[in-house]
Amino acid sequence: MNMKINCVHFDADTKLEDFVKLKVGKLENFFDGIISSEVFLTFDKSEKPHTENKIAKILIEIPGSELFAEKQAKTFEEAVDLSIEALKKQIQKHKEKLK
Repeated sequence: MNMKINCVHFDADTKLEDFVKLKVGKLENFFDGIISSEVFLTFDKSEKPHTENKIAKILIEIPGSELFAEKQAKTFEEAVDLSIEALKKQIQKHKEKLK
């Protein structure tokens, strides 16, 4: 799977990038046909600092479709986790449609 991580208006440290790669990579355990994934990490400027202002948007491309999840949390790690959980549900629904 091709994976691209985009950090909007900041530079992510290696620890955060490794965390994202690990979590998104685990989606392949649920569905083998993932072609590529793109992750966007950004801040919500309208929120006050130190609140739930971290946003993770994850787009995965599968044959014939794209799945997308966007979640907001206090940390990027938490936002990524929430997005991954949403994508797992979408993958399960997609697999049921294929049967």
